[in-house]
Amino acid sequence: MEHLLKLSSLTPDEIIHILDVADEYKRLHKAGTDPKDLQGKAVALMFGKHSTRTRTSLEVGIYQMGGLGTYLSAGDLQTARGEPVQDTARVLGRIYDGIEYRGYGQHIVHTLSEYSGVPVWNGLTNEFHPTQALADMLTMREHSQKPLSEMKLCFLGDAHNNVANSLMIASAKMGMDFRAISPAQCAPDPALVKTCRELAQASGARITVTDRIDGVRDCDFVYTDVWVSMGEPDDIWRDRIELLSPYQVNRAVMDATQNPEAKFLHCLPAFHNMETTVGKDIFGKFGISEMEVTEEVFESDASVVFDQAENRLHTIKAVMVATLGDQVY
Repeated sequence: MEHLLKLSSLTPDEIIHILDVADEYKRLHKAGTDPKDLQGKAVALMFGKHSTRTRTSLEVGIYQMGGLGTYLSAGDLQTARGEPVQDTARVLGRIYDGIEYRGYGQHIVHTLSEYSGVPVWNGLTNEFHPTQALADMLTMREHSQKPLSEMKLCFLGDAHNNVANSLMIASAKMGMDFRAISPAQCAPDPALVKTCRELAQASGARITVTDRIDGVRDCDFVYTDVWVSMGEPDDIWRDRIELLSPYQVNRAVMDATQNPEAKFLHCLPAFHNMETTVGKDIFGKFGISEMEVTEEVFESDASVVFDQAENRLHTIKAVMVATLGDQVY
């Protein structure tokens, strides 16, 4: 494994290895014995978008393993003044041992990987969010007695966003039953669905795209995300609310799984009340106090969203060591 640009480039064995190493790192961290597997390594953190979980998991993970991380916002770099990405990549590759990118087009991480000469990790692009999907799979393994190949995962809402895309790829790779449940306007890209169904032929996965909310039946995990992603214009809120309100994850949806052990997943941040600026603004304009998930579900025992958030730390450690660490587990 040289880079992590999107999950389709990894084999199922590589994914399992990352999850197993993340498990071990989590155990060692809880025991207070973080190994220094990145001792002497320096990592550039290129961030073009706001972040809580991606930034903190990387900075803390690098520190705990003995390395150095440098946070570089879009305004810190000369790319903001027009320097080509390929030039920036070649500079950073001469100075750093690895590069994490969180920002816009998928082509940017591919350019960084092509020109830098060091491992590059995708911390979120418009198209994919592979580091999130790895943390999600680790969380699902922790909250189910089933192997991944027997799990049923449904994604409700904006099913053509970067998180849903990466979850569908992960499911196809790992033999899972994945269901994208959304109105047609928010369905996954047909080309990606075709690719995932081709992957599923080898793994035994099932990839379903439907607008029927009763598609959640028998699911082990119910996942959703915000209805408008970073970088999308604010003026689409009205249309998204009209389209996606029927796909809100609420008690009725969780009950419709007919699985009392079903868990709720969300990559965060979530708009489940009016305590955010966005939540207050949406309530003032449209009169709704909860969006993609209700407060009841978000705060319920079924919700494992903060386990997901914590697991960003352990899985990114595993990714970094798999690509630039000296330790082999």
